[in-house]
Amino acid sequence: MEISRMDDAALARIKALQPELTAIRRDIHAHPEMGMEEVRTAALVAETLRGWGLEVTEGIGKYGVVATLKGRRPGQRAIGLRADMDALAIEEATGLPHASANKGVMHACGHDGHTTMLLGAARHLSQNPDFGGTVQFIFQPAEEGRGGARAMLADGLFDRFPVDSVYGLHNEPGLPLGQFAIRPGPAMAAGDRWVVTFRGTGGHGGASPHLATDVAVLQAQFVMALQTVVARNIAAVDAAVISVGAIHGGSMASTNVMPSEMVIGGTARSYTTAVRDMMERRMRELATGLATSFGCTAEVFYGRHGEALVNHAEQTQVAIAAAATLAGAEKVEGNAPLITGGEDFSLMLKARPGAFMFMGIGAGGPSSEGLHTPTYDFNDDAIPLGVGYWVSLVEQELGSVGDGA
Repeated sequence: MEISRMDDAALARIKALQPELTAIRRDIHAHPEMGMEEVRTAALVAETLRGWGLEVTEGIGKYGVVATLKGRRPGQRAIGLRADMDALAIEEATGLPHASANKGVMHACGHDGHTTMLLGAARHLSQNPDFGGTVQFIFQPAEEGRGGARAMLADGLFDRFPVDSVYGLHNEPGLPLGQFAIRPGPAMAAGDRWVVTFRGTGGHGGASPHLATDVAVLQAQFVMALQTVVARNIAAVDAAVISVGAIHGGSMASTNVMPSEMVIGGTARSYTTAVRDMMERRMRELATGLATSFGCTAEVFYGRHGEALVNHAEQTQVAIAAAATLAGAEKVEGNAPLITGGEDFSLMLKARPGAFMFMGIGAGGPSSEGLHTPTYDFNDDAIPLGVGYWVSLVEQELGSVGDGA
């Protein structure tokens, strides 16, 4: 694929937007909202887009916003560009002037930056619509586990706003500013939640343990047995994670009493349906088999709360070309490592072909802190790069469409 650098004049116009976009980003950061509560954020996005002359639809999947822009050149193709708007239940500790004014909620994953960069792309492209076809700017609520992508899709997102392909972009503090990373195929994990409840008789742990069925020892055996699932039931060339995050049982006020019930919960991550099925099956077999051998019972809940994010090969190459056009081929990693984190953009990629790109923002200070931490803040110097990536992507997909062929 032939790659040329982005026009200097276009870059200059994008960089000129940075002060205005930085103010928007910091305003969103100071007023974070949890998923499916993005009343102010969605209204700000819609009002801003309308002020720039775009056609805007609100209330998709509750608080989703879509802006539609048609290019001045002929063309029938349409692409979707998606950003997320929600924040996290974390108490901010940055001490910054634009820190969260909403106690216990903060933009600790950079969704304020994602929203702002897509707004910037809409601003630039509405002023310079030299492309053929249609761009759908998708502002999604509730990415952080509250079902925003699913809600928008259920509300007819791609029926109401048809696209031939769809793209996402996420900031990465661990990647130097100006670098990009992506991989074709499975890229991010499906995130599942599981809970196992063991029940026995309980009893007096000091006087008559031999008369009880001991769920404490049972749960210990189960936790150790779980480690064999990834080690011995899943092929070494496949990736998977099973972790225990909580164990509850008994009372510290009565430590001589053997509990009659213990509850264990955790998470499981995988990249393929076959591995996911294997983990659930083996977890159920181990729980029920061990429980029977201890004279107890087991109740197993396994909830599939997300899908693995799988980048489509053709669109991954388009995304790589877009990033390389902006930053240079040497700044784009096209075979990045797998990520065990989850992302509900995976559902959009199941509905339409597309790709999900990571963009480095690490430049020292709060922007180099890890995602989902109380000291993180998005790096405003990354805003023009994100805008530039979106604009370059539109050029790759729609810039040379011409007659729509």
